Amino acid sequence: MRRIADRDDVLQQVALTVARRFEEYDGQRPFVAWALWLAKSRVIDFYRSQDRQRFVLSDGMLDRVADTLAARHVDVSPRREALEECLDGLTQRSRNLLRLRYDDGLPIDRIAAAARLTPGSVRVALYRIREVLAVCIERRIAAEGGR
Repeated sequence: MRRIADRDDVLQQVALTVARRFEEYDGQRPFVAWALWLAKSRVIDFYRSQDRQRFVLSDGMLDRVADTLAARHVDVSPRREALEECLDGLTQRSRNLLRLRYDDGLPIDRIAAAARLTPGSVRVALYRIREVLAVCIERRIAAEGGR
């Protein structure tokens, strides 16, 4: 899941499911494996609710992902979380330019053609967007005490 808010929502669903079904847990088996089995179901539910069935992974792949996650702890930095929140505050046009440049990896001239702009205006727009994001991120981190 790309969005931190979606990950947080699914994590809460997993926690609720684990709490509700805890009496089903067999203490002779590893707890993490059992919890990840429940988490896998919540992840599948999430993607179905988002109507993203084209991204549904096989049970084997989900098991490998669960094993990998059990082996390492994934921590989301405060800077990354602030970036996501700041991205949400941008205009659709700005988000589209960022998507074309950073998600799709397009060069400036192709972005300019796609957006019907000059390459120079794309460079200036991306510079300004990055400046706005940098200021927003620093403000959010400062407001939260640098967590």
